[in-house]
Amino acid sequence: KDFLSCFKITSMFAEKKLVILKNVSGNIKFQEEFLENVKNLEEIKDIVVIYEDCPADKRTKFFKALQEYAKCQEFNYLQSANLRKWILREFEKNPSASSGQGTTKINPDAADLLLSFVGNDLWQMANEINKLSNYIAPLDNKKGSAVKKEDVELLVKPNIENDIFRTIDALAQKNKKQALSLFHKHIDNGDSPFYLMSMVAYQFRNLLIIKELIDSQKPYDTIAKKSGLHPFVVKKNYYLCNQFSLPELKKIYRKIFQADSDIKTGKIEAETALDLLLSEI
Repeated sequence: KDFLSCFKITSMFAEKKLVILKNVSGNIKFQEEFLENVKNLEEIKDIVVIYEDCPADKRTKFFKALQEYAKCQEFNYLQSANLRKWILREFEKNPSASSGQGTTKINPDAADLLLSFVGNDLWQMANEINKLSNYIAPLDNKKGSAVKKEDVELLVKPNIENDIFRTIDALAQKNKKQALSLFHKHIDNGDSPFYLMSMVAYQFRNLLIIKELIDSQKPYDTIAKKSGLHPFVVKKNYYLCNQFSLPELKKIYRKIFQADSDIKTGKIEAETALDLLLSEI
């Protein structure tokens, strides 16, 4: 009733309304009432956007009705090869600034580093590409410029969440030296040790949730729903879970809790606690 009432309120100005329905796929009662009125909704001039965080169940009457009466589109994250192709195309859109000839290029090792720093956040990636292109523009020539690895290290700040993920991956591979190096890089850049600790706790909490569902032999689709986590988070952490046993993850999570408690009670400095924690995992 609240939804339908949005269209009954008229304005003295000829304007279109935009109504957004978010994550209604789990509300059966709403779906039934929506289907009863879907033909009437087709006649209105206003715009209704139905947005779902998780993949929709295409077998339901609700989804089939949307396919018939609405425009449906799925927005997936770009992955690996497709993401790399997108990055190269974005660089090529930037001409060599001083001469106006050629296009900006990026070396393969620089592209790898840029991906590891930013991940698949295309909004941030586009901004970083523009920044790198503008930086090397004065050095260009008729054949075009090339962004080097050193340029990325100089101008792009790593996404902390992606770097924490890389750190945990390094720990899973028993490479403590790399893990400690990644952490100290953030601290040297002025990032708060308290925030870094919270990110470590967040990542291991996700691993623990997913691992418990894996060990209870839940299928992948069920894990994504029951975990309460975003599907992208589940996908990113699913295979990393295989590097740890459930008892190991529980032990690590207890150590994180103890380190956090020691920091907050003033028993130890945050940076020292992080070093000790990583060395003990």
